[in-house]
Amino acid sequence: MSTPVLTAVAWPYANGPRHIGHVSGFGVPSDVFSRYQRMAGNRVLMVSGTDEHGTPIQVQADKEGLTPQQAADKYTRQITEDLRGLGLSYDLFTRTSTGNHAEVTQQIFLALHRNGYVIPKTTTGAISPSTGRTLPDRYIEGTCPICGYDGARGDQCDNCGNQLDAAELRNPRSRINGEKPKFVETEHLFLDLPAFTETLGKWLSTKTDWRPNVLNFTRNLVDDMRPRPITRDLDWGVRIPLDGWRDQPLKRFYVWFDAVIGYFSASVEWARRTGDANAWQQWWNNPDARSYYFMGKDNITFHAQIWPALLLGHNGEGDKGGEPGPYGTLRLPDEIVSSEFLTMSGSKFSTSRGTVIYVHDFLREFGPDTLRYFISVAGPETQDTDFTWDEFTRRVNFELANEWGNLVNRSISMAHKNNGGVPRPNTPTQADEDLKAQARAAFDTVGAHLSRSRFRQAAQEAMRVVSAANKYLSDQQPWKLKDDPERRDTVLHTALQVVSDANTLLTPFLPHAAQKVHEALGGTGVWAAQPELKEVADLDVPDRVNPILTGGYDAEQARWESRPIEVGRPLAKPTPLFAKIDPKLAETGPEWAPIQVNG
Repeated sequence: MSTPVLTAVAWPYANGPRHIGHVSGFGVPSDVFSRYQRMAGNRVLMVSGTDEHGTPIQVQADKEGLTPQQAADKYTRQITEDLRGLGLSYDLFTRTSTGNHAEVTQQIFLALHRNGYVIPKTTTGAISPSTGRTLPDRYIEGTCPICGYDGARGDQCDNCGNQLDAAELRNPRSRINGEKPKFVETEHLFLDLPAFTETLGKWLSTKTDWRPNVLNFTRNLVDDMRPRPITRDLDWGVRIPLDGWRDQPLKRFYVWFDAVIGYFSASVEWARRTGDANAWQQWWNNPDARSYYFMGKDNITFHAQIWPALLLGHNGEGDKGGEPGPYGTLRLPDEIVSSEFLTMSGSKFSTSRGTVIYVHDFLREFGPDTLRYFISVAGPETQDTDFTWDEFTRRVNFELANEWGNLVNRSISMAHKNNGGVPRPNTPTQADEDLKAQARAAFDTVGAHLSRSRFRQAAQEAMRVVSAANKYLSDQQPWKLKDDPERRDTVLHTALQVVSDANTLLTPFLPHAAQKVHEALGGTGVWAAQPELKEVADLDVPDRVNPILTGGYDAEQARWESRPIEVGRPLAKPTPLFAKIDPKLAETGPEWAPIQVNG
């Protein structure tokens, strides 16, 4: 039975191009998962977009002499192009500066306000002495007053996980220019998080099968919940729809508040663009639906605590009760799929520190599937993982080129040379049946891993079939069976059947290569659909044009099952599936990301 599956993907900041550390957390895992779910027959809605509000955009705009909107426009287009190049199959990748997003954010806020979960408070805010602008908590660093970690942010300490106020930090400093912030009194609206202690704690207690890193982080989230500000003194962001607030030029929603609402607002925008404005309801109001949220580990608190609290408040289901908001009872996340960090020499990927490999550079030289495969089999799924050119080269050359590419090439080449097409099998032996049975069984094994976001184990099991097929060919030696064409044809038919099955198993990881293998096996049409980048008019803001990613994934032929190959289907001489990488790359890195040698 088909299940509606929401894939909610973390929103990248539109303040610069994305690096491979970013897409290892939110991008590739979410797409591998979504492609599998579609192949398994489920109705997937994969949504996200660029996060365009808040100080990071302002800071970058100031550096480049642009307005925040101009900076967001520039980098949203770059990011959208990168994600299209990676083949991330969004149903809608949009942006938070749309009129639709502003409207949905304001409606969610008003429901929270009506239900009593928004409270005004006079608080201490940080100001940059040199610019006079507000410094968001995330742009202030200092020593944690609880655990002593020097590198805590103004909103939370990543070391001990506690929520903080910037004014509590010892030796606070601006991450923008290093100056000591000035703290002043200002009035803001707060989310009354303590009013969700019981309901949020009860909900979290049911989530016993999440990834260990997420469970460990969320275990203490409800122990010390304090009101959290949802407005900021900014001139760039969604306006506050309350009397006394809506006309204040420097009062906007805090970026974290409107960004998490983006999962829902993107679903609403997608529905509006399909012509059925209520289509989002099958994922958000349907008790049979399932929702999975993909992000890096620095975003766990926003998805396991803040976003569920906002949903509970909108629904009138917090500790204070209330009435459902305008969107009815919205579903809370079923699973938080958080990855650890992809690092370089032990350091987190960082544009500012120069430890960075940009996605567009990587795609230009190595194509998308090598990166998708590396992240799947060697990425930071459950622990921080160091990216090295040595490991990347080894994976591509020995696993993609020697194992998978070689199996495809020699199987199809021999059938093309000897038969001109898919040969007819004759009497199979036990070895033939065993290999085909192993490939068929892998659909259950690999599918079970993919459904639980265990991408490394899934890819390894798929590659186990590839290795078994290579061993089978080496053992059977069809190139020596010229005097026994019936046996040769049976061996080649068996090999081609397993190539077809292995290609299906690898499609979520390698969709571009999968399309090539489909065609090399004589297939026509779209096997693995790719996203399209479109320029579309904003639904609510006149004269605004936005880049989006979307796609017609229902038309693709890939299905999660073994399909008998068609005897007699013509086969052409194949071309190499993956080019080998010069082993010197492992020692030097490419010119645009050379290996740094400490002398």
